Amino acid sequence: MLTSSIMLRRLFLTMIVACAARADRLLTPADVTAFREMSECTLSPDGRTVAVVAPDGNIRLYDTAGSGSRALTEGKFRAASLRWSPDGKNIAFFSSRPGATLWVAEAALGKLVPVTTIVHSNFWIPGQGSALEWSPDSKRLAFVGADPETPAPGADPRVITRIQYKSRKEFSDNRREHIWIVDAGGGRPRALTGGEHHEHSISWSGNPDATHNYDLFTADVESGAVRRLTDTPGCEYAPAFSPDGQWIAYTATTRAITTIDSVAEDTHVWVIPASGGGGAPSGPRELNHALDRRSTAPRWSPDGRWIYFLAGDHGRQLIYRVPFQGGTSQAIVQKDATISAYAAGPKLAYLMSDDRRLAELYVEGAQLTENSGALAGIRLVDPVHLEFSSFDSTPIEGWLLPPVDRREGQKVPLLLSIHGGPHGMFGYAFSRNLRQQVLATRGYAVLYLNPRGSTGYGQKFSDGCVNDWGGGDYQDLMAGVDYALGKFPWLDRERMGVLGGSYGGYMTNWVITQTQRFRAAVASASLSNLISFYATSLYNDLIHAEFNGFPWEGDNYDRLWDRSPLKHVKNVRTPTLFLHGEQDHDVHISDAEQMYTALRRRGIEAELVRYPREGHGFTEPPHQVDSLERTLEWLDRFVK
Repeated sequence: MLTSSIMLRRLFLTMIVACAARADRLLTPADVTAFREMSECTLSPDGRTVAVVAPDGNIRLYDTAGSGSRALTEGKFRAASLRWSPDGKNIAFFSSRPGATLWVAEAALGKLVPVTTIVHSNFWIPGQGSALEWSPDSKRLAFVGADPETPAPGADPRVITRIQYKSRKEFSDNRREHIWIVDAGGGRPRALTGGEHHEHSISWSGNPDATHNYDLFTADVESGAVRRLTDTPGCEYAPAFSPDGQWIAYTATTRAITTIDSVAEDTHVWVIPASGGGGAPSGPRELNHALDRRSTAPRWSPDGRWIYFLAGDHGRQLIYRVPFQGGTSQAIVQKDATISAYAAGPKLAYLMSDDRRLAELYVEGAQLTENSGALAGIRLVDPVHLEFSSFDSTPIEGWLLPPVDRREGQKVPLLLSIHGGPHGMFGYAFSRNLRQQVLATRGYAVLYLNPRGSTGYGQKFSDGCVNDWGGGDYQDLMAGVDYALGKFPWLDRERMGVLGGSYGGYMTNWVITQTQRFRAAVASASLSNLISFYATSLYNDLIHAEFNGFPWEGDNYDRLWDRSPLKHVKNVRTPTLFLHGEQDHDVHISDAEQMYTALRRRGIEAELVRYPREGHGFTEPPHQVDSLERTLEWLDRFVK
């Protein structure tokens, strides 16, 4: 008995130790694919139920009073674009499940009806609004799709006749996206629109080749008659009819020169009479110019008095509202957080995450889900908020993520992480900061900043890097590094690395040509030659929008070459790892090849890792994990 008791005690103690270890584990590179978040949320017309796409991809219905939830769909087929019918009986959605791509689910019983199979063009259209909408009588659906009868172009040889002939990872199939109408119970769809333009962003009540200039149109569902509402030099996005059908809210830019990629100009909220109209007061009217923040996703309040929208501000993305008649924009939620989706109806529902929590569902401020339980027992680090004055006294914001288990008196290596865009924004969102947390787990302090050019700080700040890539924004980053080193003496200035992707990859390449203070660099999907980038990228309009014209205009050629890291590659001493998708049409892999080859020719330690089938941002989980593991191995080798 004594022996048995000792054995049981040992077993019991072993179990306690094992449980303790599981209850306090560290993040690993594999975790970048482990945590899925909810996406989308849409309210029933009576406001009693909210539908979301759950982390497993199925539709889940939540009682807005908090009395419970139930699954509406099951299986491994992810739903998207959830739309309640106006009578509240059904939900339409897109899905990859066999039998159709457009489905209708009966909300009460979960019965699924296959409506039709939709063919899409692979032509990339940024800034699209709703691709699926119900008719007011709940009997028909409008959707965006391409003509399935359009033959695919030949691929051997491939004949190019368009300027924008690339999609994200493929070559354009030459199909055009139009609006179609179909009975909700199924049947043969009919095309409502046609022609050489692309239609998108439906609200029930174009885009020619290489010209990024969207305008608003209305189409009569019965006759097919199309009426143009706007004819502006800028772009109109995401139209939404008012409850009475008399007005359309939308977001828009006003500049004549823009781009399909990272647009410098902030979109604001506008309204226009549904009947069109000429100048003010019957024409377009901007509502939230005074807010001076990039705005998206406009929604009407049920009474038509308010227009809700999302806006970025100092690393946050929150819900605001502005009076339809004009007035001051008001933030509905005041929190260091990111709201990724919302629905405005009889109640306000939204998905919100922050530095330490996955996206959760809230209705009228009450939290209805607990998805962040998946993070229980994982040791996360709280970022330290930073504000400092740059070289020209411009205020810059950022965050420092200390390493896990930093010991007093211990010097810690520092990594500078640079966001993409250039008009991106670091901030308060778990999924966007997960990779930083993994780096902190490995013993690094991670500094991430919003230099000039970032969104969330007003139009002047967003324009801060236009015609000046690698200028003021580079100096902001270096000022931030100096500020962090001065504020935190435990940071080791002799052991620093730099990394980033897309524009962050460009800046990583630029940094190592301008300074030798970093021991290692990791450049993902990076740019090195702005002249070749102009012609090889899907974004063949980005350069002329960011540098005031095409390479052959004025002194642009000299300026573009001067701001190309490749020109200054003779200054590089930093070992650099290049990670790139072989089918990246956003930034062609030749940009990484040019930089890699130049470094190797000069005897600088460098590696180029090519990922088959991947575009601009890796989608295959093994590649996501592998790229982070290689990043850590490279940094451990040269920084530590």
